[in-house]
Amino acid sequence: MSDPSPLPVLFISHGAPTFAVEPGTVGPALAELGQTLPRPKAVLVVSPHWMTREPRVATTPLPQTMHDFGGFPSALYQLNYPAPGHPALAQRAIDLLRAAGWSAEADAQWGLDHGAWVPLLHLLPQADVPVFQVSLPARLDGERAYAYGQALAPLANEGVLIIGSGSLTHNLHEVRFDAPDAAAETYALAFVAWINDAVTRRDHARLQQTMALAPHAQRAHPTPEHLWPLLVAAGAAGAEASARRIDGGITHGVLSMDSFVFEG
Repeated sequence: MSDPSPLPVLFISHGAPTFAVEPGTVGPALAELGQTLPRPKAVLVVSPHWMTREPRVATTPLPQTMHDFGGFPSALYQLNYPAPGHPALAQRAIDLLRAAGWSAEADAQWGLDHGAWVPLLHLLPQADVPVFQVSLPARLDGERAYAYGQALAPLANEGVLIIGSGSLTHNLHEVRFDAPDAAAETYALAFVAWINDAVTRRDHARLQQTMALAPHAQRAHPTPEHLWPLLVAAGAAGAEASARRIDGGITHGVLSMDSFVFEG
């Protein structure tokens, strides 16, 4: 039997892998949010660190923590997020995607990439809620990413916490990893302000056209895969949902850590 009201849908900017050990302002905000959310049956994460030609859904019973990055402090590679998977709800996600016209398939090997487990370390630190990932199709635009979220939306009524994990800005060519507190670039601030306005006004039609309409979009996202999880989350929540911003500031000069809670 479905829950009487849907769970919130989240977009989380997961930043650099160091977010796992450098929580900044977002980490405590996610921890507080995790303590107030209704307990989900499972968490579904869409991350740009699992991109596939056609959708794939992880049916892994015991997903491994993937350290899918290089050149970071050794402490990061010792971290583990031992949440179980949820094969039954993963199959439900496959069925929903297929019903919406997506050629979704099961993947019994995929674990949890850092776009999933790093923010979950803060949101649900006990790792006691099942987690499974749904891949991000490689060929998307804003409208298709939004439709992808719409296909998954019924899960929010069935006890699944849907998370789009990406980055509100993602120009790695300009990141200053040696200066995490560097002053924010003007273009990044302008892009973030535009996104915040579109999201909080529930202007999902405009949001779907972000790459065409937002100021400095091509500079903020030279490639848009870290933006699409926001559109997936917005699609899963629907335009009637209110949106609450979690102000994360900008790290390394250009990486916005702003996140959103869609609810209602």
